[in-house]
Amino acid sequence: MSTEPILVLRRGTHGMPVTDLSNELRDRLPDHEIRVAETPVGERELIADARIAVGMGIDEDLLSHAENLDLFACAYAGTGHLPMGSLEEAGVAVTNAAGVHGPNIAEGVVGSILAFYRGFFEGRDRQTNHEWRHYQTDEFMGATVTVVGLGAIGQAIVERLAGFGVDTIGVRYTPEKGGPTDEVVGFEEADLHGALSRTDVLVLACPLTDTTRGLIGEEEFVTLPEDALLVNIARGPVVETEALVSALRRNKLRGAALDVTDPEPLPGDHPLWDFGTVQITPHNAGHTPRYYERLADIVAGNVERIDAGEDELENQVA
Repeated sequence: MSTEPILVLRRGTHGMPVTDLSNELRDRLPDHEIRVAETPVGERELIADARIAVGMGIDEDLLSHAENLDLFACAYAGTGHLPMGSLEEAGVAVTNAAGVHGPNIAEGVVGSILAFYRGFFEGRDRQTNHEWRHYQTDEFMGATVTVVGLGAIGQAIVERLAGFGVDTIGVRYTPEKGGPTDEVVGFEEADLHGALSRTDVLVLACPLTDTTRGLIGEEEFVTLPEDALLVNIARGPVVETEALVSALRRNKLRGAALDVTDPEPLPGDHPLWDFGTVQITPHNAGHTPRYYERLADIVAGNVERIDAGEDELENQVA
């Protein structure tokens, strides 16, 4: 067994205890000691001799106690909440959980799209009212789907759209790299609006950056066809909320499936709750019972690379 323990920090995600993650790591790394911090004091004590720490986040205070840390394995895909400068200064490599959410979020996106096109919400309302009366629906086949962000999640979404007979446009920072979509464009205004003008379903699957903050606002809602559907599983501020509310009030959208909002949590008196054409889920698209399994696969693989003296790690961001 390795004499340099691997520490699992105490905060979990999606209501799943971190002991589940530690058990997954023990299954994959039987020759390593896996420790779990249960209290703030325990975290500070145990991180002192940990070579690798796994967790949702690490702050400056906890990092100051990490005397031997070589790797912080972030359990989220995003790392904007981490003190990246301090981690780099301390010589700590950082990896993320990119790819862990791909299958489950992609399934949620496809499910939301089909719910709107096939009128499942209307069907549920009529069932609630014990009302047997037909209603009109639509076909998804032949639609054009624009996916903003072609990372692991965006690619998983495109893969699951392949069997539906739709056309796909991808939006990414480096369109010259291509991608799994039928067409790839960049974030330049002309290219983006050219894509939006042909879009039946707009899926936002990008990180929140200076470029994507407020990316979809009043002008973009004007460019989108009036029967377009918005699906946001990125971050709330990628969409200008006031512009979205205005577009919905003016019936300028088929609807919106929102797993993220701005603000978040969405206040109980916010107008978005009351639109019949809006589906709201509480930042829940990332939940999957396989979350820790997939995360443990990434962490265990990187531990083995470190043990073998390799320099390149999977999902390394710093």
